[in-house]
Amino acid sequence: MGIFMVLSFLLVVGAVWYYAYSKSRAVNIDSTEGYFMGGRSLSALAVAGTVIMTNLSTEQIVGQNGQSYVGGMEVMAWEVTAAIAITAFATIFLPKYFRLGINTISDFLEIRYDVFTKRVVSLLFIITYIVSFLPVVLYSGALVFNQLFKVDQIFNVNPMTGIVIVVAAMGLVGLAYLLFGGLSLSATSDTIYGFGLIVLGLSIPVLGLIKLGSGSFVQGLDHVVTNTPWLLNSVGAVDSKFVPWPALFTGMLFNNLYFWCTNQMIVQKSLAAKNLVEAQKAQFIIGFFKVFGALFLVFPGILGRNIFGDAFLSNPDSVYPALVTEVLPNYLQGLFAAVIFGAVLSSFVGALNSTATLLSLDFYKAYRPEADDEQVVRVAKRLTIAVGVAAMIVAPFIAFAPSGLYALVQEINGLYSISLLTIILFAFYSKTATAKAAKFTLIGHVLFYGLFKLILPNIHYLYIFAIMFVVDCLIMVVVSKMQKEEQYELDVFESYEEVEEWKYTKVASVILITTVLLTYLAFSPLGLASL
Repeated sequence: MGIFMVLSFLLVVGAVWYYAYSKSRAVNIDSTEGYFMGGRSLSALAVAGTVIMTNLSTEQIVGQNGQSYVGGMEVMAWEVTAAIAITAFATIFLPKYFRLGINTISDFLEIRYDVFTKRVVSLLFIITYIVSFLPVVLYSGALVFNQLFKVDQIFNVNPMTGIVIVVAAMGLVGLAYLLFGGLSLSATSDTIYGFGLIVLGLSIPVLGLIKLGSGSFVQGLDHVVTNTPWLLNSVGAVDSKFVPWPALFTGMLFNNLYFWCTNQMIVQKSLAAKNLVEAQKAQFIIGFFKVFGALFLVFPGILGRNIFGDAFLSNPDSVYPALVTEVLPNYLQGLFAAVIFGAVLSSFVGALNSTATLLSLDFYKAYRPEADDEQVVRVAKRLTIAVGVAAMIVAPFIAFAPSGLYALVQEINGLYSISLLTIILFAFYSKTATAKAAKFTLIGHVLFYGLFKLILPNIHYLYIFAIMFVVDCLIMVVVSKMQKEEQYELDVFESYEEVEEWKYTKVASVILITTVLLTYLAFSPLGLASL
């Protein structure tokens, strides 16, 4: 069984690589547009696939199912409510980004404010990706991959060696993706892995319900509704440790707007679309995926509670690997391994590409303006190798303090996420916001965020995000009024060409938001949770 799984895994990964590489050869990756932005040639499906897979990682798949095993469907907020922010991105943010013709979020900040603000934000992105995101993605992916598919047993080594093997494999393949195909190759393979993840991801709850119902899907579903209705409630208590319901309209909303509308790792892939129409179409594909993705990112945890009882309450993150092993047939495990590998690979490659983009365009190109495209790409590839290898080296050492680092990741994101969202919103909608106000907001946010974490240690961080949004807005307003400048007209910097929008954007927005509301109604005290 082990040999068959390994062979099928290698066959799938190799086939995806070959197909994606052959498709990417049409793009000139020796140019900055080709290497960083896929030649701005991606279709809606390719953009959606690469964004979805960049967003997904094993930490998310396992972590959210672990939380739902304990807290139920309230955890789906991370997935379902993201669709609201994605709608805002499609209708408000994307048209503005496309008209400006930017490659990075920091480019926009330079246009609206100044170079210093641009460099500060670029540096914050880079530090976040290098210090926390890349090593954590590699380590958590390798840890889960080893738990699910027993790599250490297949190679007859100890668990830590098994993790190192997987980290090295993911890191080397990720480097090969970027060095030989740039963003285009990654986007193509992500689309294939994304389709596989949907099919196989949904197969886990389906097979689990059939097993729970002794061969009947309907009886399995009836068992969940009858025996654990409280877990089907999507409305968390005010003091919930997972997602308190008031936070849905405050901290969760602001966090989602930051991640989906201003995060370089996500925005860059959408800007790689061949035009705004394709980019907007992609967002609605992503939005509907996020709503229905809860079926395999959250619901399996509830299913695991029904199958295993309270056995994993002390270690809920183990419930998803146990469920996969329990319900997935042996002949599908190699294919599922390839899909999980692809999910980790996509997150790693996405962050690695964004890091190389920021380092090359915002720093190297700024100090060497005479450098041509080939020189910039050559430097970018060297930076890609350096950052990737560093992440591979650091990743296994996370085993000695994983919980501390995971907490650090959240803290690092909180240090700038809401302030970045604030200064971008003011850049869009305020003619009087100044560069000095943006600087004070970025710096003041760090100080006030740290203060609130000290004086309100028991308050959920989503509530603190809401408080910080108000504080950041006040800083922008007050500092801008203290030193007034000439009113800024953003339209001056828009591109000369008219950017056409997708004609069904408003209709798709209404349908998507309605779907979000109906999903919450279904999993509420008025829906399944009332049975």
